[in-house]
Amino acid sequence: MGLRIGFGIDFHQLVVDREFWLGGIKVPHTKGALGHSDADVLLHAICDAMLGAACLGDIGVHFPDTDNSFKNIDSKILLQKSFELIKKEGYHIVNIDSSLCLETPKIKAYIPMMQTVIAGILNLQITDVSIKATTTEKMGFVGREEGLVAYATILLEK
Repeated sequence: MGLRIGFGIDFHQLVVDREFWLGGIKVPHTKGALGHSDADVLLHAICDAMLGAACLGDIGVHFPDTDNSFKNIDSKILLQKSFELIKKEGYHIVNIDSSLCLETPKIKAYIPMMQTVIAGILNLQITDVSIKATTTEKMGFVGREEGLVAYATILLEK
């Protein structure tokens, strides 16, 4: 049958004076994620899940932060390039299940837009892209609003 499952995770610090990109959209917030690219943790976790499921390494292998051509890159481009890599191996995506872990801002209203962006890039239906959000109840670095985390699981079929 050729089914493969992949898991991705990404963390980024939150800092002032950065735009906050999440799920391919700019979310209004007083802080943004710090990183070499636009630091979109959700798209990075999805890239890692995709690449891992196809046994192609991870986002750092293909788009290293030591390569200046990826400096401040839009993570939607990284998602598209990761998708092209798995398609070359004969895979297509069945579905994505993801979770975001952050205290603020509340993102429920932005989830449909994120699903639309991700589904559009990956040739999926919106109903094939699950995005959930939770807090850590004020515990740890996420609870102190020092950073955020994204988790993604993906099912590929060949």
